[in-house]
Amino acid sequence: MKAAYITQTGPAESIQFGDLDGPAVGDGQVLIRNHAVSVNPIDTYVRSGLVAFELPNPFIPGSDAAGVVEAVGAGVDSFAVGDRIWCTNQGLLGRQGTFAQQIAVDAEWCFPLPDGVDFSTAAANALVGVTAHLGLFRCGAIQAGETVCVIGGTGGVGAMVVQMAKAAGASVITTAGTDEKYQRATELGADHVINYSTDSIAEGVKRLAPAGVNLFWETRRMPNFDEAVDLLAPRGRMVLMAGRDSRPEFPVGPFYVKECSLHGFVMFKASPQEMRRCADDMNCWMAEGKLQANIAHRLELAEAAEAHRIQEAENVGGKIVLTV
Repeated sequence: MKAAYITQTGPAESIQFGDLDGPAVGDGQVLIRNHAVSVNPIDTYVRSGLVAFELPNPFIPGSDAAGVVEAVGAGVDSFAVGDRIWCTNQGLLGRQGTFAQQIAVDAEWCFPLPDGVDFSTAAANALVGVTAHLGLFRCGAIQAGETVCVIGGTGGVGAMVVQMAKAAGASVITTAGTDEKYQRATELGADHVINYSTDSIAEGVKRLAPAGVNLFWETRRMPNFDEAVDLLAPRGRMVLMAGRDSRPEFPVGPFYVKECSLHGFVMFKASPQEMRRCADDMNCWMAEGKLQANIAHRLELAEAAEAHRIQEAENVGGKIVLTV
C-alpha cells in the first residue's frame, strides 16, 4: 500500500511517501480503506519529536481518517465489511497513524459515518470536533441560553466550538483577524464577531455581554488571564487547550471571588466511552448540516510533507485534508 511515513523524528521533510506492507487486522480491530485524512498540530508535534512517544518504525503520522471497512477482526460486532466509518486518536501514545491507504484500528476508536456525510467532512471534523465537544460539555458544562466567547472562531477547534455551542442553544461571541475570517465566522453561526485587528476584544465582549460570559474558550498560546477573568460572569468557566510552554500571571483573587473554574485538557487522554458520546452528537449534527467542515487546504496523500509544512508555517484558518 501507499503511505506517508517517517523512519526518525524531524522536520516536515522527514516524511517519505512510498510503499509499505499493508496492516494485518487484529482481534478487536477493523481494517479501513481510507478515503480522506486530515492534519492536526499534534501530528506535527509527534513527527518532530516535540511530543515524545515510543513510535513504531516506520511510523505513519496522522490522527484522523474516514473510509470504508474492508475487514473486521475477531470480537468485533459493531462494524461490518462495507460500512462507512471515521476514526480519531490514532498516531498518538505509540499507536500507528492514519496517513496510508489502509489502516488497522481498534474498533473502540471508530464511529459510523452517516449517509450523506462525505469522507472529507468526517476526517476534517474528527479530532477537532471531539476536542470541542469535550471542552464544551464534559469540562465546560455549557447550557442553552448561556454565552460563550471563543478566541479564534475560524481555527480548527474554534470553528467546531462555534457550531457546537450554537447547536446547544448558546449565544456565541468569537474573534477574527481579517475581513475574510470575520465573514467565515459569521457563516459558521457566530452571533457576534470581533475583528481584533481593528477593535479591542475586551471592550467588544463587555459591550456584547455586560454581565460577563459563562464560558471563555482560549486558543492562544499565551492566555491573558487578567482579561479572561474580568470578562467571565460569576461562576464562569474557562477552557484551555493551548500554551504548552507558557507561564502567564494569574489573578487569583478576582478568580476565586467570582467563583470561576479553569479547565485544561488534552483530547487524546479521553476514554473511548467519552469519545463515543462526542461522536454520537457529532454524527447527528453532521447529518443535519449543523456541523460544517472548515477546510482551508485540500491536498493528496503524496503531498503529506507539504501539508505538514503548511500546518507549521501558516496561520491555517481551518483544516488541511488529504485525499487518499
